[in-house]
Amino acid sequence: MISDGGGIPFHVITTAANVNDVTQTLALVDGIPQVAGRVGRPRKRPDALLGDKGYDSNPNRRELRKRRILPVISRRGEPDIIGLGKLRYVVEQTFAQLHQFKRLAVRWERRLDLHEALVSLACATICWRRLRRPAQPTRRP
Repeated sequence: MISDGGGIPFHVITTAANVNDVTQTLALVDGIPQVAGRVGRPRKRPDALLGDKGYDSNPNRRELRKRRILPVISRRGEPDIIGLGKLRYVVEQTFAQLHQFKRLAVRWERRLDLHEALVSLACATICWRRLRRPAQPTRRP
């Protein structure tokens, strides 16, 4: 899954249980839909991509840089990037929200199209809940 800094899922790919996450990095980035908003060409590419050590791959880093995306990924065998855990928490929180839908936590559907439909419905529900929540007022000291 790839999500924004607020935890809104942009794109989800379902793979077999024995597929490494690193193989799906570029497919996730390429699958981000265009975001409409301001006048002009819609944004389709993030500024940076945060990932844990499971996404450490030099070919993927090169491809991300070609797409003008800054890879912020810890390297295997080295200490973690300081502060990356706080930022990765957003994605883990989104996964936890997806798993609140019990049929997604334990995959009962054998057909991929049914499972992907339920994932899409769950992602739409997460987006709706985020948009429905009132903005937090900023407190001034």
